[in-house]
Amino acid sequence: MADVGPTPDRITVHGLTGHGFHGVYPAEREHGQTFRVDAALELDTAPAAATDDLARTVNYAELAQSLHAVLVGEPVDLLETLAQRLADLCLADPLVQAVEITVHKPDADLGVPADDVTVAIRRQRAPVLPHDPTVRRGPQGRGH
Repeated sequence: MADVGPTPDRITVHGLTGHGFHGVYPAEREHGQTFRVDAALELDTAPAAATDDLARTVNYAELAQSLHAVLVGEPVDLLETLAQRLADLCLADPLVQAVEITVHKPDADLGVPADDVTVAIRRQRAPVLPHDPTVRRGPQGRGH
């Protein structure tokens, strides 16, 4: 079995709630509805734990404020778009290696009874490849 490395540390905000105007139907845009988001950030919390220094981790109070602003902000048609915007916000913090976002639309009108509709995505920072000065690059970036 391949070594997959250690399980990453996680900071999670569950059930952040706001009234938004997302959706494709005119009534959704006019009246809005409740949306919830869960955000699970993967990062190394060891530096913060070792120093007891908030500057070396993600401040989850500030994160919650930023996520809420997107949740209740500019309307989008699709939950997928909203989830991507929330993920992009989280990955803008250089400490965050990956994020899982779940957007809940509990009042979605499906025409049948349902408790919730969710879209969940996982995004991770692109790996930084080490620079190898021995590889010469051509005009298209291909090694020679």
